[in-house]
Amino acid sequence: MGYRSLRQCVADLKSNGKLIEIDEPIEANLEAAEIHRRVFQRGGPAIFFSNVVGCRFPMVSNLFGDIERARFLFRDTLARVRSLIGLKTDPNRFWSRPFHYLAAARLGLAMRPKRVSSGAVATEQIRISDLPQLVSWPDDGGAFVTLPQVYSEDPHSPGTRRSNLGMYRIQLSGGDYAGDEEVGLHYQLHRGIGVHHKRTLARGEPFRVNVFVGGTPAMTLAAVMPLPEGMSELGFAGALAGHRIRMLHGAAAKPIYADADFCISGVVHPDRLLPEGPFGDHLGYYSLQHPFPVLQVEKVFARRQAIWPFTVVGRPPQEDTAFGELIHELTGPIIPTVIPGVRAVNAVDAAGVHPLLLAIGSERYTPYLEPSQPQELLTQANAILGQGQMSLAKFIWIANQFDDENLQVGDEQSFFVHMLARADWRRDLHFQTNTTIDTLDYSGAGLNQGSKVVVAAVGKPRFELATSLNDLEDLPDGFADPQLALPGVVIVRALSCGADDQHLRTFCESLDGRTSWNRFRLIVLSDDSVFAAKSIGNFLWSTFTRSNPASDIDGVGAFVDNKHWGCAGPLVIDARRKPHHAPPLIDDDAVSKKVDAIAARGGPLAPYL
Repeated sequence: MGYRSLRQCVADLKSNGKLIEIDEPIEANLEAAEIHRRVFQRGGPAIFFSNVVGCRFPMVSNLFGDIERARFLFRDTLARVRSLIGLKTDPNRFWSRPFHYLAAARLGLAMRPKRVSSGAVATEQIRISDLPQLVSWPDDGGAFVTLPQVYSEDPHSPGTRRSNLGMYRIQLSGGDYAGDEEVGLHYQLHRGIGVHHKRTLARGEPFRVNVFVGGTPAMTLAAVMPLPEGMSELGFAGALAGHRIRMLHGAAAKPIYADADFCISGVVHPDRLLPEGPFGDHLGYYSLQHPFPVLQVEKVFARRQAIWPFTVVGRPPQEDTAFGELIHELTGPIIPTVIPGVRAVNAVDAAGVHPLLLAIGSERYTPYLEPSQPQELLTQANAILGQGQMSLAKFIWIANQFDDENLQVGDEQSFFVHMLARADWRRDLHFQTNTTIDTLDYSGAGLNQGSKVVVAAVGKPRFELATSLNDLEDLPDGFADPQLALPGVVIVRALSCGADDQHLRTFCESLDGRTSWNRFRLIVLSDDSVFAAKSIGNFLWSTFTRSNPASDIDGVGAFVDNKHWGCAGPLVIDARRKPHHAPPLIDDDAVSKKVDAIAARGGPLAPYL
């Protein structure tokens, strides 16, 4: 539905039984986030917090809490936007089905931002300290904006047409920031704002940034959308909202989203960096303190009856899982037009999105011969690593679509079974070392530093996958409690990892000659094998968020041939927590007890707490 304001969206959800209101006083510090997490985990509705302690602005969360509610928000435009994206990538589609695409083409008129001289967001000016001071996890470094829409412009082509709208972390308080005068701006690699920042610095000009919060949910989705080259986020938001996005000129140095609930306007200090964080993040761990740019606050705006939207991130699944599903629905069909030969890619949510990609490609080099080993799949895997945020992946497992036309990247267990039955560890592992990974991933050697591995498989099954732990030879000393996670995959508990730890190599050497273990294709070393094997989600999260391919992959019968690493026996991944890893996210006991008490008193939230 084409909401013109966040309050209109809230009213619509409430009238349709998709939102509940909580009148009890709720703290923005930890308590609101704890409630949000519990409601989300139980499949509950959106939550409107009307009585935020110490703040005059209400808060709303879980707007996108499940895929059906996310589709509901955009029920009038979603199908047409999907068609519009298809036209953008291949305009010739219009002529094949002109009447089908005509409505989508008309929707394109909404993609032009509208210049206005007044707007609801500029109703009053407030201070940073007037905003809800949301803290999600006990060791967060301060209050954060968790659904920001950060607007910047290209100094080479100023104006809304070449602007960037992204969701970059904003720290409102804590650390060394001057209260009400400075906020932290954390953006990661391969982000559009980085290009704008660098070009502005090179010109010696002030880099001005506006942070919008609220307004139509279309703007929130646009801020996280990986759009085709040349399609602007403001244009996409207009198409999804069903109306032109109104941009207010004159209230600040750069245009402001006129229908936002809040706007923080400022300039990035040219040579001032401050420690930003820590912050409980989407991998399920804290991202630690690191120096990031500082936004000097010039103005803070709020509309009348403004509402503060927020989300909470942590170990998946969380609310941003629905973002990912909706984005995949919209962009999944165009992947073959962007990367020839690639049928589908799944950035696995359970593994924290960036650590693990599952892909289906196609071997077409020699159609007259049965492929004996991956060839074109490797080209396609490298092409995937050249695409924006997908370039931050650590593990890419890529299969050949012609080996099983029914294979789906979204069925992670079946996908791994397919791969493990075909991949030959002597030749099908391809590493990239000393390269970039996700800023929030601490499995590598340092910030943004890590490695990648491509696992490619083609042909008929050539390995039988063990489905039982019977008749296994004893494990070497220090290793115990084997657990079957998937066919062909066993998790083994190992001693805690210390500095200069050699347990991975010791384990592989000790297993050489214990032939009963060769029934398994993949062995994972874990701090808690029972936990890691309990579910496919636990296996994916603990294995791929806690390992860096170059340092944490080894194998039985390992060798190097012409700089190619392989192994003759089982592949082994060390997924123990390492001393340099960030700590995992844990709830605050005192806050948990307060939320338990809220549930005990009854009320609309009680069934979800």
